[in-house]
Amino acid sequence: MSDSGISASDGSPGDGSGSTEPTISFEKGTPAGSGPVYGAPDPNYTTPNYSTPNWNTPDAADQGQQFGPPPGVGYPPPADGSGQYFAPPPPPYAGGQYGGPQYAGGPGFMDPMAPYGRHPVTGEPFSDKQKLTAGLLGILLGGFGAGRFYLNQPGIAVAQIAVTFLTCGLGAIWPLIDGIMMLTGSVRDQHGRPLRD
Repeated sequence: MSDSGISASDGSPGDGSGSTEPTISFEKGTPAGSGPVYGAPDPNYTTPNYSTPNWNTPDAADQGQQFGPPPGVGYPPPADGSGQYFAPPPPPYAGGQYGGPQYAGGPGFMDPMAPYGRHPVTGEPFSDKQKLTAGLLGILLGGFGAGRFYLNQPGIAVAQIAVTFLTCGLGAIWPLIDGIMMLTGSVRDQHGRPLRD
């Protein structure tokens, strides 16, 4: 039997098994594209300089280095001849103002339709009447209709007085519950606006 004479590239004798496993050569001068080259870096390798060249040196101008777009490419100069570009004006909004709900309390802003502010969820303008004042008047003096008089609702106030008088004081439960509802914000003023804090 004759030996096939196959030997691996690392110098080990071939065993005739027919293995075609690729090998990596660490020798200098290997052709390009033959695979990755591992080992210590080349001591003569220098890192490239990516900084902007100094155009005051004669060698940079002689090399003809150019950075940025080529001449004639890009935006044309402004038509007014000023040489400066400005940001475009903001798009116009409905009526010249932002159309969403606006709240009082911003710097230098006063909504003429809601001088006491707006409800943060519904955007309704707040009333000039307060919850705490209306609620306490309804609880403490509800038999006399004080809470509803405060809210400029004289019809309901007179009804509370009449019910309290005709029931000999038992009807005072109605203005008591009404005052608690005023404190929770469930009652509105005569224009249907929510009471403010």
